[in-house]
Amino acid sequence: MEASDAKDSVRSTDLGISPNRLARIAGFLHLSLIPVGVFGILYVPSTLFVPGDIATTASNIAANESLFRLSIVSALLAQVINIFVVILLYKLLKPVSKNLASLMVIFLLLGVPIAMLNELTHYATLLLVSGSEYSASFTTEQSQGLASLFLDLHQHGIFIAQIFWGLWLLPMGLLVYKSGFIPRVLGVLLVIGGLGYMIDSFIFFLAPSFGITFTDFTFIGELLFPLWLLIKGVNAERWEESAFESPQVVGG
Repeated sequence: MEASDAKDSVRSTDLGISPNRLARIAGFLHLSLIPVGVFGILYVPSTLFVPGDIATTASNIAANESLFRLSIVSALLAQVINIFVVILLYKLLKPVSKNLASLMVIFLLLGVPIAMLNELTHYATLLLVSGSEYSASFTTEQSQGLASLFLDLHQHGIFIAQIFWGLWLLPMGLLVYKSGFIPRVLGVLLVIGGLGYMIDSFIFFLAPSFGITFTDFTFIGELLFPLWLLIKGVNAERWEESAFESPQVVGG
């Protein structure tokens, strides 16, 4: 086989689609996490939860059970989407470094079960405040106290999962920075975003009254990166060069 023929054979990813189409699918799915996350993490809590008033919070959850259940489903759906996103990004970025791409997958997949199991605390809260057979074993005050505990544990669980949401951005950012087919600045922003997640998590446990959330300032990479993939895609010629030079381009 001539060199030109060999190079032609890698113009599609090992999923059988072009790198630009793969990038746009990954970008779309990654961006879809924003409305799903905003609904479950911001909208529903701001609608139902009253800080310092568990009685009103419990009453709101009981009166809006379908909305609360939908927030649980949205959180689970976000993790399912995350799995597909990381698989697609692995295929896209593997030609840069298979080891870093594998590390990216491992970190993300470690966070997925933590985030999914964390929704059990929300479901337990629902059982306690919705008049189920379980709540009959407790007084109203006891049910509300346990519900408050489970809501607090849910917040703690988010910050544990957030460590891995930060960790997976580090190899991803390095891959983007080294790739040559995606702007380097996006890689830098992704690494900064990953560090922001981890710093916030450790501050939450070590100094909960610190009062500054770093991800409020470091999230921009997670927005710009999928937007770039969706709108601009990748530099196909440079992707092909990386794929042609990489010994692991074909296969898993």
